[in-house]
Formats: sequence, C-alpha cells, structure tokens
Amino acid sequence: MEIRNINNNMNIVEEVIPNSIGEELGVEKGDILLTINGQDIIDIIDYKFHIADDFVTVEIQKPNGEMWELDIEKEYDEDLGINFSNPLIDKAKNCRNNCMFCFIDQLPKGMRKTLYFKDDDSRLSFLQGNFITLTNMSDEEINRIIKYRISPINISVHTTNPELRKRMLNNKNAGKIYDILKRFNETNIKMNAQIVLIPEVNDGMELQRTIKDLVKFHPNIESVAVVPVGITKYRQGLPSLKGYDKEKSKKLIKEINNYHKNFLDIIGSRFIFASDEFYVLADEKLPEYDEYEGFPQIENGVGLLREFKYEIEKELYNINNMRLNKKVLIATGTLAYNYMKKIGEMINWKINGLDIKVVPIKNNFFGEKITVSGLVTGIDLLEQISRLENLEEYDGIVIPSSMLRNGEEVFLDDLTVEDIKSKLNKNMYVSEVNGKDFISTLVNMR
Repeated sequence: MEIRNINNNMNIVEEVIPNSIGEELGVEKGDILLTINGQDIIDIIDYKFHIADDFVTVEIQKPNGEMWELDIEKEYDEDLGINFSNPLIDKAKNCRNNCMFCFIDQLPKGMRKTLYFKDDDSRLSFLQGNFITLTNMSDEEINRIIKYRISPINISVHTTNPELRKRMLNNKNAGKIYDILKRFNETNIKMNAQIVLIPEVNDGMELQRTIKDLVKFHPNIESVAVVPVGITKYRQGLPSLKGYDKEKSKKLIKEINNYHKNFLDIIGSRFIFASDEFYVLADEKLPEYDEYEGFPQIENGVGLLREFKYEIEKELYNINNMRLNKKVLIATGTLAYNYMKKIGEMINWKINGLDIKVVPIKNNFFGEKITVSGLVTGIDLLEQISRLENLEEYDGIVIPSSMLRNGEEVFLDDLTVEDIKSKLNKNMYVSEVNGKDFISTLVNMR
C-alpha cells in the first residue's frame, strides 16, 4: 500500500499518554494522523478544533502503510492523549517585521542558529503564550482565528497609532492593528496585550492614546503589560534607542498608578500593569499580591517577584524546627538580586543551619543593561562564581530554570549545567521559578 505524505509528515505521533484514549485504541509512536471526521489536519489548531466533538472518526496510517479508521465516543473537549513530533503539526511562521527594538537583531554572531529564528505565529500564541504582532497574517488566517474561536491571543500592540506602528515594526501592514482588535472584540475573542515601551518613541501622549484605545475593548482585552525596551551592547547598525533609568521608571509607575485609580472606578480592573523591571529600576515597592488581579501577565515579568515571595512565605509557614546544615549559593540576574537577597534572609531565619548567599550575575555577554536571569549565560555564571572567595565551603549552587533552554540543561551560549558543575567542581541544582520547587530544591540537596 502506498504511504501517504500528509503535511510533510509533521503530524507523526511522538508520544501516547498512558491510559489515554489513544493507547486504548492502539495508537502508537510513529503513527501518522491523517484526518478527523474526514478533514485533513493542517496544523495543531485544526487538530484541537476537530477533536473537540464527543463523537469523532479518526484516520491514522501505520508505519507499514496500513490505514486504521477509529470511531471514538468520548467527552466533549477530551483529548486523545497523543503528542506529535512537531507540536504545531506544521512549520512555525517566520516574522517578517524588522522592529526597531527587536532583541534577536541585538544578538552577537556565532550563536546557535535557532536563536536567530523570529516567530510570529498565532498558533504559538494559543499553545505557548507567545506574543504576536498580527502583521504577518492574511485575512484568511484572521478569519480562521475567529471561526475556530482561538482564545486567548497574546498580542504585541506597542502602539495603536497606525503610522507610528508601521515605523516601529518597519512593516507596511502594521498599521491595521486597531481594526483587527476591533474584529476580535466584536466576536468575543479573548486577548492580552503587550507594549514594549521606548522613551521618546511610544511613551507619553502616544502611550495615553494606546491605552485609551485598548481599554475600549475590555473585558475582551483582559490586561495590558508595559515592559521596558531591552538594549544589548550589540546594536551596531541599528536605530539609536534610549532605555529606562530610575527617573523615567518612577514617572512611568506614577502614570500607571493614575490609570489604576481611574480604571478601578470605571471598569473594575486595573487593566494595565508595569513589569517588575520598572519597579526595580525606580527603587519602588512592588504592588501588593492582590493588586496583580490573578497575574495575567506573569510571563511578561509582571508580578513574578511578588508571586515568588508569596509562594516562599506559604512554603515556609509549614516548616517547623528544620535543620539542614548547608551552605548554598543562589545565582540570579542583577534585576532580582536585592529581592532574592531578602528572600534568602527570610529562609535562613526559618531553617536552622542553612546559610544562603545570593550572587548577582552581571551580564557581560549582552551588556550590563540586560539584567534578567533568563538572559544570563553560562560563561558569565562560570566566570563570576569561580571568582568568589571561599567557594570551596559551599555545598552547591542553585540556579533558576529560566536561565536554561526550555526542557534542557543548556544555557544561551550552549554551555551546559554539567559543564559548569565540572569546571567548578560543585553540585548544581536547577529550580523551577516557583516557591514550592525552590524550597524543595534546598531541602533535598545532597
């Protein structure tokens, strides 16, 4: 039998979840998903949409070419329990913008090729929370989002001024953003918005215009995050941009607080949130836990420090009379250093015999203006930890998982955790960025 080549074989089953419908019906790794209810499956959005019914007919092809047709009765929205070798079941769409603030354009040469790929794929927004500009989508793709009720969509807005947005993104289609947002709002597509703020470009009156436009679409636009532009030392040949300092950050936070007062009265939500970096730069106290309204933009660094502290306090509340007798180094980016230092002191006080030292890793690789832990490289970590006095006295080093590639123990510069461990002759521990896993990592260190 001739083997069909559907979608370049990107819909190959990579994993079948134990005790799932797929396993029960004999679906195996290497099988190819062909159709659901007679419809070819172009990508993961097609799959999610067509698999949602409570009765479906699934056609798969076995590696030997044998065709199976499976009639499945299940709960509405229940999945088959299969994962694909390519999560999108398609190629990721490359971004065709040339944004004046693009971080990828500010990478040095010679890093691994995957770091230079710019995605702007609505499916990644739906699946992984990625923010997209909507400038690289056809009317057909916009209609597909509406037809399939894809929500939420995370959108990089930056400005609703058509001419300014075309200039910022260097894309003639970028000025259509307001009309697309309006269409999504009319069909009740849920959205979150992001504004990368650049001094003297889209701040001030332009920011006021953007917020005024976006709040019209609340509650379908559920929240707006404002994050400062990131500027590395590799901007040769790129537009000259200014970053945020203490004075500018204080001014921005004051502006955001004024919006909070107005919006709470008008729509019952603060609606717009400044990222943690603004508060650190301004040396201002973070908002209280409840003021983040459920942390809808935590992946944008909005409230990450506050939630982490809250989770640590919750974990420590359940610890009594514990003794560890350990000396531990905690590595972090310079942005979170003071905050992590206070958390370390709090843990030291609660757990007897535990001695935590927090070490800020200066970003020499990208430049000192880059302060987040997620952009710390292995070489900076290695060089700065190796210079510490009395390093031999410490039992281990804990780093956040955000420093590593997703799902791998590899830094941005391709050094591995094992490389660092070997060169320092120290045990290395990776903690997820949440209080429960952080405390568990400390407690279970050997």
